[in-house]
Amino acid sequence: MADGNGSAAPSVWSTDFRRVFREVEGKPVFGMLVAADDKRSEEREERLTQATASIPGAILWFLLATLVITVMALGICLPRRNNRGQVITLVVITALLTTTLCIIRDVDRPFGGIIDIEPTAISEIERQATRDYLANHTAADLPCDDRGNRKNI
Repeated sequence: MADGNGSAAPSVWSTDFRRVFREVEGKPVFGMLVAADDKRSEEREERLTQATASIPGAILWFLLATLVITVMALGICLPRRNNRGQVITLVVITALLTTTLCIIRDVDRPFGGIIDIEPTAISEIERQATRDYLANHTAADLPCDDRGNRKNI
């Protein structure tokens, strides 16, 4: 998701869930299963929305080009002698503006980079679903491996 791409595996799982839901329709557990599936789906959609960059790459490249042109123009305008203060100021301003651009890019892509938001909501739902499943089945009965890929039975 750090690259803005989601996995197709949850969609396959949702189809399997809904097939099982038809089998238990009308039973007491049906409402609980539908509510859990809806919550899982909402959390996934929210995470996909958050993972999608809202600032296009072209704008970031434009800002970077503007920064380079500005720094070069200011560098050219510096006096040739006795310019230690001006050079230090130019370096500090360049570092601040570059850091600002990096922070903007990192905040815009929260699931990768320095700021890395953990998938706590999805992980909690996964933990609850695994707990509920293992309460009635053994670990050998799981329909997928530890990476989420469907086992061929």
